[in-house]
Amino acid sequence: MPEDIQVSMFEVVGGPLCVASNDGQKVYERLAAALKADRHVTLSFRKVTTLTAAFLNAAVGQLYGTFGKEKIRSLLKVKDVEPVDLALLKRVVDNAKLYFKDPQRFNQVIRETLEDEDSAP
Repeated sequence: MPEDIQVSMFEVVGGPLCVASNDGQKVYERLAAALKADRHVTLSFRKVTTLTAAFLNAAVGQLYGTFGKEKIRSLLKVKDVEPVDLALLKRVVDNAKLYFKDPQRFNQVIRETLEDEDSAP
């Protein structure tokens, strides 16, 4: 049985600031490769000092557009995560699940909301 894959955000990004979506894309590519191969993968938050939703959307959120939530739940684990970062990750995952459940409807609601704001006095 192959060993679990470890992905360190600190190592992939090259530092403690996990803020840019293009850096999140690098993490996504590693996670997606592991999931495609049906491998267990652990995402480490060790040494990460700053984390944004944009980064997590790219790194983890978009997994829900490629893989089923059951596959992600069974193969992807996180470790070394602070409670505040775990809460942000949960929010990103919840939003991703909603979005990928019906992306057209989600985008329509966003457009309508923005149009309403533009027409407000």
